[in-house]
Amino acid sequence: MIAVVQRVKESSVSIDQQVKASIGVGVMILLGIEDSDDHSDIEWLARKIVNMRIFPDDQGVMNKSLLDIDGEALVISQFTLHASTKKGNRPSYIKAAKPEISIPLYEAFKKQLVSDLGKDIGSGEFGADMQVSSVNDGPVTIIIDSKDKK
Repeated sequence: MIAVVQRVKESSVSIDQQVKASIGVGVMILLGIEDSDDHSDIEWLARKIVNMRIFPDDQGVMNKSLLDIDGEALVISQFTLHASTKKGNRPSYIKAAKPEISIPLYEAFKKQLVSDLGKDIGSGEFGADMQVSSVNDGPVTIIIDSKDKK
């Protein structure tokens, strides 16, 4: 499971020109799921995201977590994070999980994030053509791969 986590001042996702979800200060998470992912990846990744110290303290040092600042989260499914660009000019998405695997894991990740964060989150719609807007803060962008736990 790969997550691109961006610290944001605000972020939103729209489908068919209608805002589906929006957040204020917090993180916008692009989530890519592959066939080998399971619930242990979900638990580890959600815990890592809510506890990651990427928000500034009073001295401007990144020393506070999403929990510490009572921040918000927006999750967007993003199968293209598993693109292979080794051959040719057209990316291959062979590592990205098929919908029958990825949809339940995406939904489980959202539930785990709600549980770990202690509040509702925003999300896109799996498989939809979405437009995502963000005001990145910093910018701070962190890539986390649940297969690189060590």
